[in-house]
Amino acid sequence: MADDPLDDFDAEDVTLCGDTRRVHRKGTGPAVIVIAEMPGISPKVADVARRIAATGATAVMPSLFGVDGRDPRPDNLGAVASATHMLSTITKACISREFTILATGKTSPVASWLRALAAREHDRCGGPGVGAVGMCFTGGFALAMATDERMLAPVLSQPSLPFAVLPGRARAIDVSGPDLALVQARCARGLEVMGLRFAGDRLVPGSRFDYLREVLGDAFIGVELPDESGNPDSMLPQPHSVLTEDLIDEPGQPTRDAYDRVLRFLADKLDLRRPD
Repeated sequence: MADDPLDDFDAEDVTLCGDTRRVHRKGTGPAVIVIAEMPGISPKVADVARRIAATGATAVMPSLFGVDGRDPRPDNLGAVASATHMLSTITKACISREFTILATGKTSPVASWLRALAAREHDRCGGPGVGAVGMCFTGGFALAMATDERMLAPVLSQPSLPFAVLPGRARAIDVSGPDLALVQARCARGLEVMGLRFAGDRLVPGSRFDYLREVLGDAFIGVELPDESGNPDSMLPQPHSVLTEDLIDEPGQPTRDAYDRVLRFLADKLDLRRPD
């Protein structure tokens, strides 16, 4: 692949909660906030937004970190530049006060900005509510956004925070106790939450999904894929990114089936036209 110019998206700078960020938008219909994984809005993340827009939604990609449209793969940047790009982006995010990396029982401050964006997009786009797809570093953000009644379809793809460097952080998600209680109450009233992970992914321990099942009950739809179903051409050392780097985009493949489940989930909750 190569860098993506994102020229099929409309882009604007959006100021909310005192912070201004670039937002890329494509499609019509109810809004789905697509929150990029590390190291930012890559071509494969942009393709997630494109596929969501094709189902009759407005895909909305906020720029939280990295270089928008940059293809981080070594075959585009070279091995050294690719590693440097990834590490520098992660380092900047880790020292930012907007992201909660290690602490349990805390919601990352950037979630407030994302909630405000979702509310703004719901006002713009209409429909019954909004959806969100968070990935890796941002996976738990979709859950934190579900404190707002307008969030009807939160998807947590390989939610990796807090980093499970200590055992207690494996059975946790980057959402505060009060925020989680609000989400639990909404789940008791019918909200459903979808989560995706590879079975052997150490960045997203199985105990994290066990914890989500305990606190959310039957409202948590956990999709766990065998490691061998990941893309053998992935640049990652182990299967991790279900919807992007480790996707095998062919009918009948487990990752494609999981992707289609996400699209159906969004379609059902937001009254979109069904994906083919």
